Amino acid sequence: MDERPIGRTVISRDRFSRLFSLGDRNAPDSFAPGLIISDNDPDFPVSIAPFSSSLDNSTIPSSMKISTRANLCFPFDSLDTWESSQGLVLPPSLVESNSGEFGSGIEIVPVTWNSLHHDKSLLAMEVQPSIIVLTDAPQLSNSQGMIEQALLTIRTNFSSSLIWAPGIGGPDNCALLSWMGVDIFDLARSRQASSLGVLLSETGPRMPESSTNEDSSMEAQREMWIRAISATRSAIRDGSLRELAERQSTSSPRSVEHLRRHDQLSFETSKQMGLSSSSVEFGKQLRCHSFESRNDVTIRHWRETISEDYEPPSRQRDVLVLLPCSAKKPYRLSQSHSRFRRSIGNSRAHEVMVTAPLGLVPRDLEDLWPAAHYDIPVTGDWDEDELSIIRRMLSRLVERIGYSNIVNHSGVELKIEGIEVIDTRRGERAGSRESLERLQEAISSSFGEGDDGETDFSVREEKMKSISRFQFGSDEWLDGCQIRGRPPIFTITKDGVQMAKWDPRRGRFLLSKSSLDTMRRLNLLKTVEITPEVDWVGDIFPGMIDHHDRSILVGDEILVIQGGKLIGSARSIAPGWEWPLGPGKLAKSRHRL
Repeated sequence: MDERPIGRTVISRDRFSRLFSLGDRNAPDSFAPGLIISDNDPDFPVSIAPFSSSLDNSTIPSSMKISTRANLCFPFDSLDTWESSQGLVLPPSLVESNSGEFGSGIEIVPVTWNSLHHDKSLLAMEVQPSIIVLTDAPQLSNSQGMIEQALLTIRTNFSSSLIWAPGIGGPDNCALLSWMGVDIFDLARSRQASSLGVLLSETGPRMPESSTNEDSSMEAQREMWIRAISATRSAIRDGSLRELAERQSTSSPRSVEHLRRHDQLSFETSKQMGLSSSSVEFGKQLRCHSFESRNDVTIRHWRETISEDYEPPSRQRDVLVLLPCSAKKPYRLSQSHSRFRRSIGNSRAHEVMVTAPLGLVPRDLEDLWPAAHYDIPVTGDWDEDELSIIRRMLSRLVERIGYSNIVNHSGVELKIEGIEVIDTRRGERAGSRESLERLQEAISSSFGEGDDGETDFSVREEKMKSISRFQFGSDEWLDGCQIRGRPPIFTITKDGVQMAKWDPRRGRFLLSKSSLDTMRRLNLLKTVEITPEVDWVGDIFPGMIDHHDRSILVGDEILVIQGGKLIGSARSIAPGWEWPLGPGKLAKSRHRL
């Protein structure tokens, strides 16, 4: 009988990790991330362990069988078993040698470091398999940079397949591996720990605690796995997997290394394909509670964009005012920033917040993701890495923009060659009466007597243009527009027709139908072309796509094109690396023309 693909639907996404429901999407029997168990493993609920596996080493090459433990394949009427050949597995060090005999299968496809480099059939698959098995994962995890590169390659080329990396997962790193793209875990390390009298816990291997009657039996290991899988799924669902992965990485130096290498590869890859988000739903937070947080793609992309591409409002390119951040986001809502703004009293002063880990946050961009959504412990102390990032960003920004005056109320010691930096804090609190008086005096002297800035309306317009440049790369679509409304929500109209609304809660423009032709003409939005034969009546799904922009981010408004004609827009819910073959819905319909 032909092998049938597993039914899988994405419930939640968090970068490379997805929470899948498996089986009938209306009544799923199981979920991933989850476990794959063998005959010698303890029993698990199907909801935790949707698969079982067996390996036949009696032949060369060996073969593998994976069976579903519930009716997971359409039409969901029986259990299924898939088979594959392991192929000839060469050590990763022999990557230059082409074994010529690679793993093969229909719904299970084993891959190795060697086959990822030499097996051309992997790029010619018409249908993505249900499961990709990285069979030499233990060897790759012990070699510098290999496991990270292998997982990133598989994840971005097989976006709808589940990934199993046998032999390297445990309760102590399943969140980290899930963050890197792994969906299925096995009990190999737990069996080894049990044989050595060790308990493999969520914080790493440790001796059982006799005073609480702990032991190292497989039943005890089983409980650790259930807790770890539950925590990982929950973190994907609420968008906090990165935080959990960072905590898990501290269980071993090797895990820290894996996270750092994955972050670097992800940042390099993000220049070619969308990995992160352009906006988020209200309530989402970027928790930056550890040193590793500052290496995340979202943060590094912000720092690079501010340093190299950001252009401030045209009327605010002369006097730069550096301010401390606040615990409350966006900063304008805090009492301290209300006092700062009263003391500054000039709308031509360009206010920029100094903060970790983002470095610099211009006032005109404070409503955007992640500036309005990050959470970091506030101690008042800076480490050398944070100071280095801030000073490097500031030097580059000043060099590009050409400010003539810098007023420093941030409390960070700063020096810019060729420009006087006026320190208005002098070691005192930012909100002290003396500091605020010095801030007011420095602003007055920087602009000269009688220059009180411009109207609030001009600042409002400049803010919208600045955000547009940051998000779309241009503000040309705002030419001739009127911006009205009570801050912070604005309505943008042109010739009496609404073009968009500004939504500060989510940090994005809500574009109207009337703006889509303009956005296309100016080439400001990413596009997806759907096949001519599709009658577009719902959302965007993989089978509809003819061509797409690889750089699509979650939250992007994208133009929908069919037969060369603009027919509407949609909001992306899947990042560019999942397009065009990712599982389930990729974008949600917004407008139809």
